[in-house]
Amino acid sequence: MVEDLKDNLFEIPEDLLDNIAHNIENIIRTFDVPEANKMEVIRQINYMYTRTKYLSLTDELTGLPNRRCFDNEFNKEFLRAQRYKNNLTLVMFDIDYFKNVNDTYGHQCGDYILQQVAKAALQTFRQTDTVYRVGGEEFMVILTETSIEQSLIPLERFRKTIETLDLKFNSQNINITVSIGACQWTSDIQSKEEFIKKADAALYQAKKSGRNKTVLSTDL
Repeated sequence: MVEDLKDNLFEIPEDLLDNIAHNIENIIRTFDVPEANKMEVIRQINYMYTRTKYLSLTDELTGLPNRRCFDNEFNKEFLRAQRYKNNLTLVMFDIDYFKNVNDTYGHQCGDYILQQVAKAALQTFRQTDTVYRVGGEEFMVILTETSIEQSLIPLERFRKTIETLDLKFNSQNINITVSIGACQWTSDIQSKEEFIKKADAALYQAKKSGRNKTVLSTDL
């Protein structure tokens, strides 16, 4: 029941949540109780609201922004690229043979791998780029002000970083790789869905051609 309530809450638009929190605060201020008591209740409500809002946009395991956050931010960047014709590259990557990791070493090991990949991504990409975990072993990266040609250097750097990670879980050495697909926005891409589909096609080609590769949509 609590989980269902939480899931439904996270589907409420952010501006509506902001209005609800603001209205509750205004109501509390009208209570006939000492001012100190009002401020403590308001403080607690604001803390719970801020925490709830954070969790609604964050993947709890890796600490990365989640799919909902990606959808919000990608929509803004896509509209900005359409309006100002600036460079925007969308990246999709996932962990190769991740199911084998879970089957062989267990899901706790899988969680550890996801956390390490997320950490490596945050250390590799620029602070102006945003890495999202969008589900399972799948990640997205929004590279702002970046052409498809410019994206190849950081993407290959990230791929090689993952390839050489020194990972150990329960005394077991584990080697992993990632496959990467990337697509740059062009004026012939008319929708976000089409943009994502092209990046996904590049990722599919990377996996189909042997994995542990970076494929750009311009190569397809």
